[in-house]
Amino acid sequence: MLARRSEFLPGLFEEFFNDFPMLSNMSTEFKTLPKVNIAESEKAFEIEVAAPGYKKDDFKIELNDNVLTISSEQKEEKKEEGKDYHRREFNYTCFSRSFIVPDQVDADKIEAIYENGVLTVKLPKKEEYLTKKNKTIEIK
Repeated sequence: MLARRSEFLPGLFEEFFNDFPMLSNMSTEFKTLPKVNIAESEKAFEIEVAAPGYKKDDFKIELNDNVLTISSEQKEEKKEEGKDYHRREFNYTCFSRSFIVPDQVDADKIEAIYENGVLTVKLPKKEEYLTKKNKTIEIK
């Protein structure tokens, strides 16, 4: 019964917020945690962060004690003036995602590229991990 309630409640809240334009804007503006893909190849790990609408200068990437943190802060102020009204809206969005970096990553060679709304962080593996091959043990 609890699973059904937890499935029901998010739908109920979304329906409520969507019925009121002011509240529906609020519900989408606070969803600032971007989606992430992580892949591993023979030579490297790769983290892709979906962040459309950002500029490369909006990101901060830090490596501290084998923890890679990708974060961003954006501040925006909109002003509208007309005959009988003045309106000023502030928009502040930020996110921070952290990942544990395996020991096999060469920290000095990590690089990042931001293209077409996707931030890609490449974490190359150390040379000693690239040359290790699996050894097959013969059973006698």
